[in-house]
Amino acid sequence: MSIVAPRSVAAALRAVTRADRVADEPAALDAFAIDGVVPRWIARPASVDELAAIMTIAAEEKLAVAPRGAGSVLDLGAPPTRLDLVVDLGAFDAIVEYNADDLTVTVQAGCSLHALNRHLKLHRQFLPLDPPGDAHSVGGVAAAALSGPLRFRYGTMRDLLLGVRFVQADGVPTWGGSKVVKSVTGYDVPKLMVGALGTLGVLAELTLRLHALPEAEGTWFVTLPSAGAAQALVSAILDSTLQPNRLELMDEAALRAASMPASPLALLASFGSVAEAVAEQGERLTRLARDAGGEARGVTGEWTTTTERTPHRTTLRVGSLPGRLAATFDTLRGALARLGAVSTLAAHAGLGLWRVTIDGAAPDAIASLVTRLREAVAEHDGYVVVTGGPADVRRRVNPWGPIPPGALALMRAVKTTFDPDGRLNTGRFVNGL
Repeated sequence: MSIVAPRSVAAALRAVTRADRVADEPAALDAFAIDGVVPRWIARPASVDELAAIMTIAAEEKLAVAPRGAGSVLDLGAPPTRLDLVVDLGAFDAIVEYNADDLTVTVQAGCSLHALNRHLKLHRQFLPLDPPGDAHSVGGVAAAALSGPLRFRYGTMRDLLLGVRFVQADGVPTWGGSKVVKSVTGYDVPKLMVGALGTLGVLAELTLRLHALPEAEGTWFVTLPSAGAAQALVSAILDSTLQPNRLELMDEAALRAASMPASPLALLASFGSVAEAVAEQGERLTRLARDAGGEARGVTGEWTTTTERTPHRTTLRVGSLPGRLAATFDTLRGALARLGAVSTLAAHAGLGLWRVTIDGAAPDAIASLVTRLREAVAEHDGYVVVTGGPADVRRRVNPWGPIPPGALALMRAVKTTFDPDGRLNTGRFVNGL
């Protein structure tokens, strides 16, 4: 812990940015607490140089630092073991460079994903990332590896991130990937930063690959009699030449939460292309659905998701295989029924990735559920991650789950390279990294 007087640290921080961009008042600090752990200072840099200067002070005073963007996924990972300084990037939100002809854009880490796509839409382009909710910064999406239904066609942030500019724990600004000025030799830095939860450096700017908006998009809602029928339909789609943008399976509660038509189980598929191709793919999907015992109809309206974060809601990501869609559905539904809590169940069906929400269950009961599910899916190399929820839940069960020794050793080596003192988001990442 730092032994420097709080006023001295605050004065040093104010000396490298505007005075009103540093806060140490109790009310402000309480608002930036993470899982009840209250920081001692908040600093809001307005430039990369200011961010670097702030991180240099943090390194000199050995402060534990937590970067923060929109603050939309602060319940991801374990509660912090130390927290001295929150670096608030909320106002670090400019579009730095946009090359529409090259389909690339560079943005500051605090830029809102929603605002970015609103700007890109004027040029018939978009960043095809659609995690639940509107309150996400682009840097936060990268740090937390957030994604949504569009990942089926376009991939995740790892596929779209071309380069990053970040500030290391010692305050040194560094590039990785495209536009390389200085990089860390031997590492694919952009990919390392995705999902690292800010434990390897504070993201400052991101250079991203864009896609053209499709001329037309259509969505079909397929009611299905069983999980077996859903698996048969998904398999038929994957074996066909159909090219869905999204392929989502939802149970009745998830459909209700997303304001979709009522059905015990339904598959939603969307296609984006020229209008004639969209209509033709919808007709072919309808025939495949009929062969699987389902019924398809076109629907209108915006896509919504079912994983809105609330203080008492636990969310899980369960990794399985598309070929085990029915078996995984039955395992999850049975476990949730025994839990007896309000829950929803949905999947990126073409990828075998499930999203579970649980409301109202006791922390011990949820911890036991997670342990049982991990044992069940481990037989097929599956996993369960607690992607959000009350701190009491995440204190009772490892949010990340077991990590193979070799992979964990590699993670520790990378962490030591980038943050040898372990001061970035201390304790929140895998096995306390």
